[in-house]
Amino acid sequence: MKILIIFPLATSAYNPDVIEEAKTVAAPDTEISVINLDQGPQSIESRYEEFLAIPDLIKKSQAAEQDGFDGILIDCFGEPGVEIIRELIDIPVVGGFNPAVLTATLISQKFSIITVEKRVISMLETLARDVGITENIASIRDVGIPVSELPDKNRLIAALVEESQKAIARDGAQAIVLGCTGMLGVANDVKSILYELGMPAPVIDPTTTAITFLESLIRNKLSQSRLTYYKPAQQQEQQKTGLVKSWHFRPI
Repeated sequence: MKILIIFPLATSAYNPDVIEEAKTVAAPDTEISVINLDQGPQSIESRYEEFLAIPDLIKKSQAAEQDGFDGILIDCFGEPGVEIIRELIDIPVVGGFNPAVLTATLISQKFSIITVEKRVISMLETLARDVGITENIASIRDVGIPVSELPDKNRLIAALVEESQKAIARDGAQAIVLGCTGMLGVANDVKSILYELGMPAPVIDPTTTAITFLESLIRNKLSQSRLTYYKPAQQQEQQKTGLVKSWHFRPI
């Protein structure tokens, strides 16, 4: 099984940490590759920066399918371009948000998302409404740390523990979802500290959860439904002859 992780920033600074994180959960027969964008933002903390990432994400995703990859992870919690790319290619494509929050709904009734900065919260609220899990979210909090400063692990862990305590004690959270895929290698540390504080809440890492989620889709031979993600008209026109030959259309 070959999985491509596209870290949707125009920097390779995070790539080594991403691949190390992925290897902690990937099956032995899973081959992981990590790339970043040639053209795009340095961080994604706004809708505009998501927009800037999408053109190169599309290009690299289409190339990945042609190169024989079995699935793609767009490694961003905001899932830029995921819905668009699902229309364009046939291999499964996931982002960071859905696998993490859907996992949280399986192991808790209420969970909190802790993201980077306040400016991201409204974007995540939109995603939550789209998925239909608003009632499951106890709160969306932030650590006040921009993506560029997330590699400071001690500072990040301290901030995540502080906000997690508030989410559990004040908001009623029963699980914590890390709200940025750049929060690498800290989930277990945060969980351990919370347990020591008498707050035994699971802490969900969006990158590792998405990797195992994608592996499951591939092993079960599942991908995006063409009754949800229709191919664009241009692609349909190119394939029209083959489709007409293989399908028998009847009037409705």
